[in-house]
Amino acid sequence: MRKIVLMMSMSLDGYIEGHDRDISWHRVDDELHTHMNATVGSMGGLLHGRVVYELMADYWPTADADPEAPASVREFAPIWRDLPKVVYSRTLTHVDWNSTLVREVVPEEVRALKEQPGGDLALGGAELGETFLRYGLVDELRIYVHPVLVGRGKPLFPHADTLTSLRLVESHTFGNGVVLLRYEPEPGIRTAP
Repeated sequence: MRKIVLMMSMSLDGYIEGHDRDISWHRVDDELHTHMNATVGSMGGLLHGRVVYELMADYWPTADADPEAPASVREFAPIWRDLPKVVYSRTLTHVDWNSTLVREVVPEEVRALKEQPGGDLALGGAELGETFLRYGLVDELRIYVHPVLVGRGKPLFPHADTLTSLRLVESHTFGNGVVLLRYEPEPGIRTAP
């Protein structure tokens, strides 16, 4: 069965974006981008929230047309375009680039999606991630911690009324100081305060 993998970058103090949606502090160099190309390229599909989808759709469909773009950027553009995407949004009326629009997260439908053949599914978006976590649909978390303190912004994990125990399965430090932390939820260990 396919796994759902929450993949997000965050600051050391826990934010995915700073004030006014600023992500200029993300430290994505060629090494990290090459890693992301291989990781996302091995996935069977992408699960995006509206904000992540709009951010990606604003840049990646034509990023490889820029002759000045680094090779890692030109390599990722067709990966993103070609992968099947499920976009969860109550407000969008249309999606492109091999995408399917879904209004609500229905756990039974997500479980059926996991049963389909193909590679794992990369999940992106804090609010969508929170919903998938609440329903117990996340099989793995890959958190890329950037060595910066943002101070304020949008946190990756919102306040919750449950404790979810995680098991570290991998860590990797990139040359630019970004640290990948890969976790799996401990089965059955979710407790209310």
